[in-house]
Amino acid sequence: MRFRRLDPNAPAKPPRSTWARMLTAAVAGAVAVLAFAPFGYWPLQILSLGVLFYQVLRAANVKHGALIGWAYGFGWCAAGTHWLYISMHRHGDMAVPFAAIAVALLALLMAIYVALAMGAAAWLRQRWVLSLPAMTLLVLPATWTLFEWTRGWLFTGFPWLATGYAHNVGPLAGYAPIVGAYGLGWLAALSAGALLLLTHRTRWTALGGVIALYAAGIGLQYVNWTHPVGRPITVRLLQGNVPQQQKFDPGFVLGALQMYQNAITSAPADLIATPETAVTVLPHQLPPGYLDSLATYSQQTGSTILVGMPVLDEQQRFYNAALGITPQGAPGPYYQYRKHHLVPFGEFVPPGLHWFVAMMAIPLGDMGRGADVQAPLQVRDQLVLPNICYEDLFGEEIAGQLASAHRNGKQSASVLLNISNLAWFGDSIAIPQHLQISQMRSLETGRPMLRSTNTGATAVIDGKGVVQSLLPPEQQATLAAKVQGMGGMTPYILYGNKLVLALAALALLTAFLLSRAARRGSIAQQ
Repeated sequence: MRFRRLDPNAPAKPPRSTWARMLTAAVAGAVAVLAFAPFGYWPLQILSLGVLFYQVLRAANVKHGALIGWAYGFGWCAAGTHWLYISMHRHGDMAVPFAAIAVALLALLMAIYVALAMGAAAWLRQRWVLSLPAMTLLVLPATWTLFEWTRGWLFTGFPWLATGYAHNVGPLAGYAPIVGAYGLGWLAALSAGALLLLTHRTRWTALGGVIALYAAGIGLQYVNWTHPVGRPITVRLLQGNVPQQQKFDPGFVLGALQMYQNAITSAPADLIATPETAVTVLPHQLPPGYLDSLATYSQQTGSTILVGMPVLDEQQRFYNAALGITPQGAPGPYYQYRKHHLVPFGEFVPPGLHWFVAMMAIPLGDMGRGADVQAPLQVRDQLVLPNICYEDLFGEEIAGQLASAHRNGKQSASVLLNISNLAWFGDSIAIPQHLQISQMRSLETGRPMLRSTNTGATAVIDGKGVVQSLLPPEQQATLAAKVQGMGGMTPYILYGNKLVLALAALALLTAFLLSRAARRGSIAQQ
């Protein structure tokens, strides 16, 4: 591949090459998935973005730049989330062609964000007449980051496989407590842009900048943004390995209830946690005395028990929740955490799309949303903040709960806890991908993350994002560990995504000012 003709102001290649560029971009997007867990070849993610940026710079016009971005996004999403097919076909009884088409349609929709990012970059190139360094170091990384951030919240958001997750290991990980996952994505895009300057006259400046960037990232990994608080707690994280086909079967429910009761009461611990919807029935539908027996065990052993189960409110609205049973029996009879960031089609049905849900045999419904900020669970010296499954994709929301307590003069949670059920997706790459997302939350907040899941990945992650203990997937087992809670505020907790958004905006402003200065210089010469 020759780079010397990358000048964005040089005559573009004829439009007939656009399909070839789209194919190249689609392959590059698919290859980028190898940068994420379980593969972990993070440099491929930077190389993949470099290929995308190169193709966009050679695009004939804005439309072609957007099409190239669309192809890249399709390859990335189709390869990275193909496991959705399992839930729709194997567990939802959707016919093979329809399940495959549904995955492809999702990939095409998610690819629109990349199309808009690359189309915007191509439009700014034409409007501002920018130099190559301004395009690769300022505009392309900024538009990539802004639209990736938009993907994380628009229409409730789908930030799965956001660029930054590939860098929870490697030199860029040290920046996570400052700028979060989207900030790491911006730095990766900046690195990709610098690759395109290796044959440009600014190559040594670009290379030096990247070396300094990565050296600083390595140094930041030794900075302790948080500190130990209180005494460590003992935890037991249950992995039930309940088959998804049987989980909601009325004939199987009593057996699952007995299995979890036995697992909970088999040994005491400061905190005993079950997976999401370990109990699939409402509290009043449980066998008589079921919760009372757990409460008695809690009081006798000093164990705090957190059980994933649905609950009803006073208006008879369902919630996906975690019910906490404490030795003190306070606050109130039971602690409750109610999931607030719901999964489209899994926990609520978007308006006008009930016909799609009717094609599947999955028990779906419109659930209630919990409050954005909820009280943590007191476990001896530690405050444990739960989140349920999909919620740990939204780092700013978790950071916002920690920051809210800090702003109100209260002690913020010192331990994070995710309870999940990924049995919908079998033993696919969804499980290590979700574990990697939890590792990023630990990096951003400087707090340990506990994971209690149905089929995996049940794990203990320390405040540096390192997996300390991990159960094998698809096995019924219990993970016992001792966990030290962490206190203090990272910059990301305090400012969330505002820092990276400000950096992206500053990059675009700088590109605009450089363009205007160049135009004035050109007029002065005339």
